[in-house]
Amino acid sequence: MSATQSAASCIGCKSAERITGWHSQEVIGRKCSDNLLCHTDKDGRQLCGEEFCPLHRSIITGKSATYPVLLFAQAKDGRRVPLVVSVSPMRDGDGDIETFHDFSESYANLERAQRIQSLSLAHDLPADPRVAFSTFYLPHDLVGGDFFSIRPLDGDRYGFFLADVMGHGFAAALHTMHLNSLWVRASDTLTTPAEFARRMNLELGKVAKDESFATGLCGMLDVAAKRLRFVSAGGPPMLLCRATGTIEELRVSGFPFGVVGEAQYEELEVALAEGDSLLLFSDGAVEVQNDQGRLLGTEGLLAILQSLDYPRAGLRIEALQAALLKYSNAIRLDDDVTFLEIRLAAQT
Repeated sequence: MSATQSAASCIGCKSAERITGWHSQEVIGRKCSDNLLCHTDKDGRQLCGEEFCPLHRSIITGKSATYPVLLFAQAKDGRRVPLVVSVSPMRDGDGDIETFHDFSESYANLERAQRIQSLSLAHDLPADPRVAFSTFYLPHDLVGGDFFSIRPLDGDRYGFFLADVMGHGFAAALHTMHLNSLWVRASDTLTTPAEFARRMNLELGKVAKDESFATGLCGMLDVAAKRLRFVSAGGPPMLLCRATGTIEELRVSGFPFGVVGEAQYEELEVALAEGDSLLLFSDGAVEVQNDQGRLLGTEGLLAILQSLDYPRAGLRIEALQAALLKYSNAIRLDDDVTFLEIRLAAQT
């Protein structure tokens, strides 16, 4: 909470005292950050203070909001209590309102789901002195709808896949586990990315039933030949960052997986050079809206990356996440965000 708001505005009833262990007389006139509630989000980021406080955000935007399984409060005994928080600005009333209720039981179930889903993303990245792979995944909730994986196809070729299932939460997470089983069965066909895409589309069409789909990118990198072949399934473009400093958007059309049963996919082949890098990202990295409803888009993401001295300085994830949040003018992003980077070794 902000410096002008006391913890008493959160803890003002017997239910709040029961949840947190703090009594009204212990918190009146003090701030949440005074070693009291010490709010954090699911990733451990501090929320007390004007920038990320849900109540302060509601005051300056004039909008009500609910944050499920996002905010944790410090109970008197030191426990972190998961909460569902609702905030509303009361312009003509007695003050702004923040309410919360204990989400511990449901949170425990989400934690179990998170552990299960993490197994589907727990792929060891290939070790090869000629190329470096790195990934970053930030789910919107504890579980999310992005899937990614990389595997060697032979001594010189690597297959990769990044998919973004529509929506987030439990339903999307279940689809990612299905994607993992499809990846295990079909990833060897990435020697021909269009064939892999065709198979993924047919399989996802069996379960989508016009209710869900996935966008994505899949492809094959030949390190020895320094050639990239890839397919798009309606996802954002891939960024090719040349060792010379230029950045190109690699675009190719393609239907999202699960939408058109007999869709055919077009491959794009690109020549690479030592020191080049490829950056793939899910829709959540570019479909960030500011308070005027304007999307960040690929150009906006590229501007942020360049302001962070990418690719020379590498992918600075914490700074990138902070910049995306600043653009959104919110305390968390509206979708899962995944980055997958492939960087060819520079000349020695």
